[in-house]
Amino acid sequence: MTPSQIAISKQADLLRTRRQFLAGGKHLLGTAALASLMGGPRAFADSQPTVSPAMGAVPTHFAPKAKRVIYLHMVGGPSQMDLFDYKPGMKDYFDKDLPESIRQGQRLTTMTSGQSRFPIAPSKYSFKQYGSNGMWMNSELLPWLSKKSDEICWMRSLHTEAINHEPAITAMQTGNQVTGRPCLGSWASYGLGSINANLPSFVVLVAIPSNREQEQSISARLWNAGYLPGEHSGVSFRSSGDPILYINNPPGVPDGLRRRSIEGINALNRMNLEAVGDSETHTRIQQYEMAFRMQASVPELTDIESESQATFDLYGEEAKKPGSFANAALMARRLSERGVRFVQIYHNNWDHHANVGGRMPSQCKDVDQPCYALLEDLRQRGMLDDTLVIWGGEFGRTIYTQGKLTTENYGRDHHPRCFTMWMAGGGTNAGQIYGETDEFSYNIVRDPLHIRDFHATVLNLLGYDHERLTYRFQGLDQRLTGVEEARVVRELIG
Repeated sequence: MTPSQIAISKQADLLRTRRQFLAGGKHLLGTAALASLMGGPRAFADSQPTVSPAMGAVPTHFAPKAKRVIYLHMVGGPSQMDLFDYKPGMKDYFDKDLPESIRQGQRLTTMTSGQSRFPIAPSKYSFKQYGSNGMWMNSELLPWLSKKSDEICWMRSLHTEAINHEPAITAMQTGNQVTGRPCLGSWASYGLGSINANLPSFVVLVAIPSNREQEQSISARLWNAGYLPGEHSGVSFRSSGDPILYINNPPGVPDGLRRRSIEGINALNRMNLEAVGDSETHTRIQQYEMAFRMQASVPELTDIESESQATFDLYGEEAKKPGSFANAALMARRLSERGVRFVQIYHNNWDHHANVGGRMPSQCKDVDQPCYALLEDLRQRGMLDDTLVIWGGEFGRTIYTQGKLTTENYGRDHHPRCFTMWMAGGGTNAGQIYGETDEFSYNIVRDPLHIRDFHATVLNLLGYDHERLTYRFQGLDQRLTGVEEARVVRELIG
């Protein structure tokens, strides 16, 4: 045996000795505690196999309407009453305090809870009705997206319990405010598997906003697979330089040598996997193999010079700028048409605690034309019918201002009780306007839509019953929607 094989054999013998000790133990509490110290969360994973097939882990429960997803997350919480939730009556309330009968003692953040007043700030922007559905939209800042009113399924009654960014964005992405759960993209990857063996099934793009006044921190935990097999974590593409670190061979290292190196490393990893059965070792094998295959596929994928001038005219010249939202939207289409199941784009700086009038125009300019272009591009290529596009943040904003109200410069605090999102394509009910808020855009008065219901509906569009798409972990059949009640909203499905 080689020295490496001897080392692995000794490790396996040591672990087998530990297993024998634990298996013979009669005190289950002590066993659980020891397992926790030795193995962390994965030590509690039980009978469900931790090694999943690379291509399609869970058969769909019924015919899917969507084969892939592009999720556009606006980090910080877009102001619904400044974009989609038109409240003309608020002009008569300018600088008047929000009535206590509306606020009802509801929880506030520490940023406004100490205010002596809650002065109402009507939206300063003009609105018009668009499409046959008569959807009211900001006509100043969204001239492109407004053309798609009839193709979009509008949801104006989303709500969540989370009032701060960290738990709110975690809940929106994973279904739970506590970190460590798999995100929606990982569940889609786990269920649907991969279409293209040379690309990941789940890719993340972080777009850089043109205005960087108040960005929220985001990290890889938002696209982590949690307790699912690690190969279902999102692969983050960088906005500059090589899209993935070390995707290219070092100078003097040809592909053949890189291939032989990976084969040698994975041979050792397979020996370790057979001896120990650690799912992380299987993930490492998959990552090495995927990294090698991506060396051939990623350079072609990220070379947008092959796109026509008509495409750049559609998305705007910003699409040629790496890191821009327009570039990310174009990349999302390229990834989707090459078989990536789930593309997540994060666009930051929607946390408008101040300077709504100064920052909202730049934010909308970043995303307005690219969102329109993405929907139009997918439609022209025959992909929109089976590609689900999602747009939204983690919560909404308050009709009252944070700090002193001025006509030119005011801010809005976090508001989890109602906010607007939209979906398009992928079997959604185009033109539907679901939900209604009160005249202050503060409380929901019709058709409330919890984020669990939203998740259940998205999984339904992908062909899954949210109660049956599960993964056994820590003795429970875990699922995206958790153990609380969740429902599929049929009105959102075409």
